[in-house]
Amino acid sequence: MTDLYEELRPRAFAIAYRMLGSVSEAEDVVQEAFLRLHRVMDGDAPPASPGAFLSTVVTRLAIDELRSARRRRESYVGEWLPEPLLTSDEEDPARHAEIADSLSLAFLVVLESLSPEQRAAFLLHDVFDYPYDQIAEIVGKSEANARQLAARARGHVSAGRPRYEASREQRDELARRFFAAVEEGELAPLEALLAEDVELHGDGGGKVPALARAIHGRARVSRTLLAWAKAGLRIAGATLEPVEVNGQPGFVGRAGDGGIINVMVLSIADGRIQAINSIVNPEKLAHLGPVTDVGTLLRARNTS
Repeated sequence: MTDLYEELRPRAFAIAYRMLGSVSEAEDVVQEAFLRLHRVMDGDAPPASPGAFLSTVVTRLAIDELRSARRRRESYVGEWLPEPLLTSDEEDPARHAEIADSLSLAFLVVLESLSPEQRAAFLLHDVFDYPYDQIAEIVGKSEANARQLAARARGHVSAGRPRYEASREQRDELARRFFAAVEEGELAPLEALLAEDVELHGDGGGKVPALARAIHGRARVSRTLLAWAKAGLRIAGATLEPVEVNGQPGFVGRAGDGGIINVMVLSIADGRIQAINSIVNPEKLAHLGPVTDVGTLLRARNTS
């Protein structure tokens, strides 16, 4: 069973995470699905295809969880962004393109406009290459309905699908210059890297200070970023660690004790930064390691 777990877990988690936009919820769904698989494997009629069984259970559990999660998100404080997932920056080009296209925060946000069944049908067909007859069985619909669900979802996704820089070298160089400009507090070089209609999004979930709503425009975004950087300087030993987040360039902000402050992700296209997403909600960062209480640090610094 251990070998089967190692073989099937990556696909199961990939489906669950894209369905839910949450690492913690995806892990719970995958764990429950494997428990069910273990029970049927030990029973009198084990499934002919453990992988197909697991994908079916994961998708159905994710649909149920997504219905519940949507009710919680209606009362969410501020903007909701997916939980960030650190990805390797050493993927081969073909694999990296796949990650960037279906795993980015911007793409997952677009998926939020879909119903749970639409999301499942679209992801299973367009991302994971499942045939419609199998999708129909998984979501409990006819094959014709499964095709219709995927088609409608495809229309919504196409309208809001994010664009990405084709050249990874240019993307990474732009990210490096962005980080340098923010760290050095240089307004003009920072503005030069941003698209005219750049968007800045923040997710604090009501747990820590964050943007109440998105900020738009090069001037407002650049000044907000530099204000954040200035506040960060008040945290002793604070650093920016370049990482790849959901297939896109980003960084982890850390306090002097190594605790995580935030995760920021850049969306780059046409030689400019088109959008910036910052996740500071500690509940969405805990899976990455110890999280620093930023509010307490800043208050202590201000009173010292």
